This record gives sequence, structure tokens and C-alpha cells, in this order.
Amino acid sequence: MRRFAGLALCLIFGTAQADTVAVAVAANFTAPMQEIAPLFAKATGHEAQLSFGATGKFYAQINNGAPFDVLLSADASTPTKLANEKMAVADSQFTYAKGQLVLWSAQAGYVDNAGEVLKTGTWRHIAIANPKLAPYGAAAQETLQKLNLADSVAQRTVLGENIGQTYQFAASGNAELGFVAASQVMKDGKLQSGSAWIVPAELYSPIRQDAIVLQRASSNPAAQALLDYLKGPQARAIMQSYGYAF
Repeated sequence: MRRFAGLALCLIFGTAQADTVAVAVAANFTAPMQEIAPLFAKATGHEAQLSFGATGKFYAQINNGAPFDVLLSADASTPTKLANEKMAVADSQFTYAKGQLVLWSAQAGYVDNAGEVLKTGTWRHIAIANPKLAPYGAAAQETLQKLNLADSVAQRTVLGENIGQTYQFAASGNAELGFVAASQVMKDGKLQSGSAWIVPAELYSPIRQDAIVLQRASSNPAAQALLDYLKGPQARAIMQSYGYAF
């Protein structure tokens, strides 16, 4: 009887240790995080509730009291800003991944491996994430400026609210071209569909993606557990398969 009671107490204690963490996830990190979340739950017992969107919008929502515990940002500046404004735990911030920009078309053979289609193609529209809200959009804008194409492309640009919507514009054919994240079109180093140009890193500032625990979750063990898990080999292997670096 005592042994049974002890087992029951262990089960109750184990359940009590499981917590939930509400995670605001940058849109470019959707696919890898959808793979990571169930593995995190299996490894720790904690549940990650995921919301996907533009980093800029998440910042505004957090400012307005949105109940997020962790931000997986598409940049480093937003978590730093939240920490400076005392809305996040400064010493929890770290770079969980470095992103890669790709010029992509849903049409096979449409994009050449040097990006010359930007200058010579007969395309009508190019999709870019809003540079004011999305770091990948800022990287795309920077690339066009360095190629001296920003002015000529401006009238044919379709702005996506975030990198997810930008991908949808290109995937649907509403835009023949789109600057997207490698994670949206590549897996295990291979292009999954269409055609693409991997934009050289020297054409845009590094896309350093930082994670941070928000102040409301400073005592939530699941929040820190998630950040710890993202630093581990299982999570990093998944990220690497989607084209992220560290």
C-alpha cells in the first residue's frame, strides 16, 4: 500500500512539474519549430504553444500586453530592445540561429544561379516582406540596394506582412519572384520545388535570430527549458537541415 501511495505521489509530482510556454515564433522559423516543439515536449514534459508572425508585430503585441513567454525573433535588435525596456530578461538572450536569404520562384528553371533574372527577366511582380516589420524584408531591400536595383524594382514590389505571406505570394504565382528564407524552400540542403538563387552573404547584413524570455515568464521553468533545448544537438540538427547556421 505504501509503495502504491509513493508511486501516486511521484505521478502527481511529475505532472506538477510540467508547464506550458507560449512562444511567439518568427514566421521564417515556422517549419523547424513545428518539428522541434513535439520533441521538446517529449524530452521535457513541457508544452510549447506556438504563434507565428512578423517580429515587428510581435513587438507591438508584447508592448500591448500579449501573453507570450518567449520570443523567437527574426533579428537580434528586437529582443535587445525588449530587454532594454525591461519587458524581457536580458541575460536569457542568445542567438538560436542565423538565417539565409533566397530569391525564389515557384517555376522550375526561372531563377538562375546568379540572380540575373532580377535584371533581365520579364517578370511583373516580386514579393518582399515589409522591411519595417520583417528582418528578411530588410535584408532583401539591402540586397537590391547593393545591386543598384532598388529603384527599378520598386514599382513591381508586392509587400508581405511577414515572410510567411511573402512566400505565399510567390508560391501562388501572384508574384513570379520572392525574397524568402531558405528554411521555406530548402530541406537537407536541397531545393524542394521551383528555382532559387542563394543570395551571397556579403549582400546583406547577417540575419542573427535571437531568443529571449519575456519578463512575465521569468519564473516559468518551461521558458528556460525551451531556450536550453534550442541550444541542444537535436534542435540544432533540425535547424541545420533547414539551412540555418549558428
